[in-house]
Amino acid sequence: MPEKNIESALNEKRVFPPSAEFSSRAAINGLEAYEKISRKALDDPEGYWAGIASELHWFEPWTKVLEWELPFSKWFVGGKTNISYNCIDRHLATPRKNKIAILWEGEPGDVRALSYQMLHREVCKFANVLKSLGLQKGDRATLYMGMVPELAIAMLACARMGVTHNVVFGGFSAEALRDRINDSQSRVLITADGSYRRGTTVALKKNVDDALEGASSVEKVIVYKRTGDAINMVAGRDAWWHDLMASASADFAAEALDSEHPLFMLYTSGTTGKPKGVVHTTGGYMTGTYITAKWVFDLKEEDTYWCTADIGWVTGHSYIVYGPLLNGATSVMYEGAPNFPEPDRFWSIIEKYRINIFYTAPTAIRTFVKWGDQWPAKHDLSSLRLLGTVGEPINPEAWMWYRKNIGGDRCPIVDTWWQTETGSIMISPVPGAVPAKPGSATRPLPGIVADVVDRQGNPVGVNQGGFLVLKRPWPSMMRTIYGDPERYKRQYWSDIPGVYFTGDGARRDEDGYFWIMGRIDDVMNVSGHRIGTMEVESALVSHPTVAESAVVGRPDELKGQGIVAFVTLAAGNQPLPALKEELKIHVGKSIGSFAKPDEIRFTDSLPKTRSGKIMRRLLRDLASGTKTVGDTTTLEDFSVLAKLREEE
Repeated sequence: MPEKNIESALNEKRVFPPSAEFSSRAAINGLEAYEKISRKALDDPEGYWAGIASELHWFEPWTKVLEWELPFSKWFVGGKTNISYNCIDRHLATPRKNKIAILWEGEPGDVRALSYQMLHREVCKFANVLKSLGLQKGDRATLYMGMVPELAIAMLACARMGVTHNVVFGGFSAEALRDRINDSQSRVLITADGSYRRGTTVALKKNVDDALEGASSVEKVIVYKRTGDAINMVAGRDAWWHDLMASASADFAAEALDSEHPLFMLYTSGTTGKPKGVVHTTGGYMTGTYITAKWVFDLKEEDTYWCTADIGWVTGHSYIVYGPLLNGATSVMYEGAPNFPEPDRFWSIIEKYRINIFYTAPTAIRTFVKWGDQWPAKHDLSSLRLLGTVGEPINPEAWMWYRKNIGGDRCPIVDTWWQTETGSIMISPVPGAVPAKPGSATRPLPGIVADVVDRQGNPVGVNQGGFLVLKRPWPSMMRTIYGDPERYKRQYWSDIPGVYFTGDGARRDEDGYFWIMGRIDDVMNVSGHRIGTMEVESALVSHPTVAESAVVGRPDELKGQGIVAFVTLAAGNQPLPALKEELKIHVGKSIGSFAKPDEIRFTDSLPKTRSGKIMRRLLRDLASGTKTVGDTTTLEDFSVLAKLREEE
């Protein structure tokens, strides 16, 4: 870990308070109400979290709110609950019984709407299917599917019976799937024949067959028929979802599970290429996702809410499935790509279903900028009342474009910071209370104690760059890395003793707002200046010709590191040599001459994961001329990397 602090150069002064109209109807309806809740959470954290947890259903009450032996926590100790019960059964005695829980659109245009009552029936039936195959509380099941309602149904069925689910993103290769099955020792694999993506089908079952050649723990494979493509069904091992469901009972009482029962594991890529299984448990994760979905998205009974993530990532777990359903919301799922058949697919979905809340990634927003304003302009987006971003820091110009072109200059934007490991949102504006600043995640949510510190753990000054840490346990925090508690301690709790180190750089401004500067491994050391890549990227994107940029460091004998910028231009701009110089000068004016890129490479697209994150590690390898090592299975389009290599 670096010894020296990160310098912060981004200077953003615009402030957008919530409108009086929005605040008047909001769950937290002003700064005074927000401060009161925050003070209570600070003064009596256990009482605060117990109050939130008690809004949910518990079969048996807890005897102790928190047991904390650094770095291991237990929340709501002795309490028994079930997140599937809280997501579905709790609503069935209310008018929500016939409300749409999941509103789904397939890429080809097919539509399904599942009410809470219908969802309950399907989940109970599938829990009985799993039980009939011999699965029981404490077993693991791996789910490898496209974005279909059956993925959510399978998760909720696992949760209902105490089977720990391990969702593997449907874009992963057979090898990556095999690694995750073997690590989790899953007994059952739930998949589909295929899924739709950009007008073609993805052969999920073929990957499953290849993966299982080296995964001996799997006894049964359940296959949902989605595409109808011809697949190989192995006798005695493989069974069709519809055949098993045909005779299954729709009665399955939810298990009363210990609050600390493992709900799911989710693998995140390690820098070594060996993925790590982040473990989340039942009661604490449920409490965190419930309250953050309620407050950050200001969910109303009549809202139609859409998070565009894939359920294969934590955003989809927390804010497509669990958080919205815990609140009795209508959660939209979409199967396919944002540009199929045209680059306005998202905007047509918003218009079609009169969506009110839209939550997507900064990378997607920058891609929309590149595609051009004409696509959202074709659609009536007036139903929107709140916008959100997730996944990485958003540069101010993309934030402003989002506000203007999607939000009509009237929708608040919640810029959320959190991680797979935190389980739920940690830092975000509460939209009716906290004024927003473009590019800032603003303030930690009530009950979350964050700080920006130096290497020794001392808080740094106002607007000084440092390391983002969380200083108190919170209910939705990860409990361990599956099978490797020592790695959990080493990775998250040893760099800065006594606190959870997030791996991100940040600064805090004079208003107490947090500005996330990106991963510290995305920090460049240029002539003694430690600069976050996000700040140089923001300066580049603030130039009217630039849609998206990714900045990395490369070894430089003179300066320590040189800056290489990969730049995608907005529609209608040409990659001329003169523009490279213009962009370098622009960065110099925006940040300082020390931050000018040494090299600018124009490219049509950047290497990204299917969740939209730019794979800067691959760009660093390219920029420094080294061979690519580590895990590349999350890369969405391998041709992008090949093309970048050709252009060298």
